[in-house]
Amino acid sequence: MAELAKGLKLRLDPEDEYTHTPDAAANYNESMYFNMFDPEQKVGGWFRIGNRPNEHYAETSVCLYLPDGRVGFMFGRPKIENNDAMDAGGLKVDIIEPFKRLKVTYEGKVLLLDKPFDMANPSQAFKDHPTVPCSVSLDYEGVSPMFGGETVKEDGNSLDIDPEKSFAKAHYEQHMAARGTIKIGDEEWSVSGFGLRDKSWGPRHWQAINWYRWLPMNFGRDFGMMISIVTNEEGQERHGGMVLKDGAYDLIEDVKIESEWDENFYQTSLRAEVKTKSGASYTVDGKVLSLIPLRNRRKTPDGQQLNTRITEGMTEYRCDGHVGYGLSEYLDQIIDGKPSGLLRP
Repeated sequence: MAELAKGLKLRLDPEDEYTHTPDAAANYNESMYFNMFDPEQKVGGWFRIGNRPNEHYAETSVCLYLPDGRVGFMFGRPKIENNDAMDAGGLKVDIIEPFKRLKVTYEGKVLLLDKPFDMANPSQAFKDHPTVPCSVSLDYEGVSPMFGGETVKEDGNSLDIDPEKSFAKAHYEQHMAARGTIKIGDEEWSVSGFGLRDKSWGPRHWQAINWYRWLPMNFGRDFGMMISIVTNEEGQERHGGMVLKDGAYDLIEDVKIESEWDENFYQTSLRAEVKTKSGASYTVDGKVLSLIPLRNRRKTPDGQQLNTRITEGMTEYRCDGHVGYGLSEYLDQIIDGKPSGLLRP
């Protein structure tokens, strides 16, 4: 995490696990995200619920990676009347004990994709693939300290931000252990593994970021990482993240990520060179096992069509003799058919 400017501090309270009173900004968003991967069965997934109470809907996503390469996916914008709970479209998050224990459940349907790349054209994908019942129940346990919070002034007051250029005013993450059940159609898995969760709140447009690379991974209960490079509209890169080792976080100071691509500009493998504030260095190699391309589109007030692509790859990671699992999430603005992260000088 970057050093805070003078006169600012980071605040995070147990109450932040629950929903906040929305800002006046029309694009206020409060979201919770969870992933988990079972290292033995090579099954896992991620879940996100983002309340947009001032726009009267939530964004819900369920993405499940199956051992044979199939992906179960569902996205919805169910109506909501307020920001009282993380509970919409069959997806629900319960806070059992703040910062320690949470529960994620889903009761609904997923599109079962034997060709996950087909989600590049969502309307056609929903015509070509079956939709089947899905049930998920996962108990999450925190295995790390908390990372992040809300940047505020020394007196505790919130910062003034431009909602049109905001991605979130507050954000935190935590490595987790998880166990439970995943059922898709007639198939069911009892899963036990590891993952990462995050929460953010504040005004959000997906197009407020030029591109980012986000690599959350776990090699077991006592070793994990979150590696990130985030680039703004001016092309300035912010490198960050953390390494979990023996119950403590070592913050990442610098990182370099080299990626291999296929003909669709989807990542197929990567190598990350990591340096931490303690002086440690790591080389992480990732191989994408299964990937689904997602998108977010928005038209600006002046009529410009903005197209954001997010490729979500279940990835096998190797580092210092350890094998682990997680995601490689690449967000890019699509410009003249190419991802913005490949257009940098």
